[in-house]
Amino acid sequence: MAEETIFSKIIRQEIPTELLFQDDLVTAFRDISPRAPSHILIVPNKLIPTVNDVTEDDELTLGRMITVAKKLAKEEGIDENGYRLIMNCNKHGGQEVYHIHMHLLGGQPLGPMLAY
Repeated sequence: MAEETIFSKIIRQEIPTELLFQDDLVTAFRDISPRAPSHILIVPNKLIPTVNDVTEDDELTLGRMITVAKKLAKEEGIDENGYRLIMNCNKHGGQEVYHIHMHLLGGQPLGPMLAY
């Protein structure tokens, strides 16, 4: 079984934070080191360490993460101008907390991603 993370404690509200959304599948809260005016983390309540650990059983949860991102983008007033959703996987992908999470960033022009 995967080790518990700081996100697990936030989900259970053992660490104080302003929850922006929570239901039986996902929890959303502001990033403590924002990279944009709006920087929200959306995490599954179930501990899934990396994207590589996702199974077909997790499809509903991953879909919920996206619909919650859409809802929060509208609430933040960033839906019309645009926003970015990011999920990192493992060390080379920039993952720091091994509990998958989606970054919702917006509120300013974000510039291009890596060119391919």
